Amino acid sequence: MNGLRVAALMLATMTTGLVAGVYAIYANAFMPGLATTDDRTFVGAFQAVDRAILNPLFLGLGFLGALVFTLLAGVLSVGEKALPWIAVAFVLYLVTMILTIRVNVPLNDALKAAGDPGSIDVAAARAAFDEAKWRTYNLVRTLLTLVSFGLLGWALYLTGRSAVQP
Repeated sequence: MNGLRVAALMLATMTTGLVAGVYAIYANAFMPGLATTDDRTFVGAFQAVDRAILNPLFLGLGFLGALVFTLLAGVLSVGEKALPWIAVAFVLYLVTMILTIRVNVPLNDALKAAGDPGSIDVAAARAAFDEAKWRTYNLVRTLLTLVSFGLLGWALYLTGRSAVQP
């Protein structure tokens, strides 16, 4: 059971870190870079990246996997010193999922539904997208996921420490 608990906690930590990294890349490179482009480039590039990220590796292993592995790690850590840290990490990550589904995904979907950048009013599509709102909520997702990652790292440390103490 201890090996499964540690494995689940390691997977929770790694997948949460992966998602935090993806959100951070959007916050620190992708969106600031796109902000400097013309409307047609912005709409086309964002649509292409949003389509590409909807893949089993990111959605299944990363985005959903982080939640599932954290939940599993918590269930397997009942009665352990690491449980409160895992529980808070789970709640914070769950909040990021809710924000993603309620804010970022609808904005992404609306931009994709606007149509081909070669045949639409790209300035209107970009304005309707509301970059400031998307970036603000992405920054919140980034920070919460990063804190969740840190809490899971601490839980992993506590788990390892308790394994070597009598």
